[in-house]
Amino acid sequence: MVVYLDHAATTPMIPEAIDAYADAMRQVGNPASIHSQGQSAKRMLEEAREVIASSLGCDPIEVVLTSGGTESINLAVKGIYWKRNADATRPVILAPGGEHHATIDTLEWLETHEGADIAWLPLDEDGVLEPAVVERALAEYGDRVSLLTLIWANNEVGTIQPVVEIAALAASAGIPLHVDAVAAYGHLPIDFAAVRRASGSTGGAGLVALSVSAHKIGGPVGIGALVISRSAQVEPLLHGGGQQRQVRSGTQDVAGAVSFAVAARAAEARLGGEAVRLAELRDRVITGILDVVPSARLNGPRGAGRLPGNAHFAFPGCEGDSLLFLLDMAGVSVSTGSACQAGIPEPSHVLRAMGRSELEARGALRVTLGHTTTAADVDALIAAIPDAYAQAARAGLSDRKTVLGS
Repeated sequence: MVVYLDHAATTPMIPEAIDAYADAMRQVGNPASIHSQGQSAKRMLEEAREVIASSLGCDPIEVVLTSGGTESINLAVKGIYWKRNADATRPVILAPGGEHHATIDTLEWLETHEGADIAWLPLDEDGVLEPAVVERALAEYGDRVSLLTLIWANNEVGTIQPVVEIAALAASAGIPLHVDAVAAYGHLPIDFAAVRRASGSTGGAGLVALSVSAHKIGGPVGIGALVISRSAQVEPLLHGGGQQRQVRSGTQDVAGAVSFAVAARAAEARLGGEAVRLAELRDRVITGILDVVPSARLNGPRGAGRLPGNAHFAFPGCEGDSLLFLLDMAGVSVSTGSACQAGIPEPSHVLRAMGRSELEARGALRVTLGHTTTAADVDALIAAIPDAYAQAARAGLSDRKTVLGS
């Protein structure tokens, strides 16, 4: 039996979402067609969009369905930047260190290919972007800023950002804010309209865009959403057909949307109780691991400042990858960080952004819990950790250099 504790990478689809997906796939019809079958597909699509919108606190017309979180982030960041910097007067993008690679790689692409000036904002030792840091950056760069982007809850260390306060600063400065809510969705209450009201976001300033993905909440891989305020201006990535407010052309995935909606409704229904349950299990993980490996260090804040299902550690004197493989052999699936960077051993860029040394960043291990996690799963992890760490520590750090031809 495998203990699965990598829910931040992807969480198992809930049975209802699988059934809904299969049923919807039996329906024939392109929702852009005007015949009865097409209109039936459109009805299913729009009903699903309404449910997804309800789970995000926005209007259905503000939900642009995408292929997932990565596309949603690309569409928001590139699209807003292209619109705002069309006259080359706003080349600056503000972003914290330690973002998901979907954001980092997008920003680096814009820097290389479009001449964007990326101003990376420092995090504190717990991974928090302090509003004062944002305020100083907005004052420094002023009218040259095209947008601000940040992650609501860090996908690696679980740190929750003060989104409302930062959105208020962006609104006051007349700057659009995009929030990557992929890791937060299903674990924290997300209400797009409420954040806009509380932060004074109006028109195209403050919170204007928010990215989520279905497979993080028990829905299928391959579909996500970008919430875009009615007043936001976004240059599309895809052209051809003009679907979804001319923002994201292409035939829409009806079955994926229907399944996504089922998962969204279920996640919304269980949110409060599940957050309490996962927080208790998370604290059990933290206490248990620090008891059996006292030299391990918890990364990120304790308590309410972190996602309920996230526990992230630095283990001294070993590679996180070694520890991961040894736990995998013991039947426990965990992670060293974002699955989007899987297979590329490197120090955790999130820990480096939090001021940790390269050695600390190399011994990172992420444990993420979800709707299938039980107390027995947590106990299995804690039981497996001491031996896995002992073996990984004996192997040490991979400082040896390979010499070609030797």
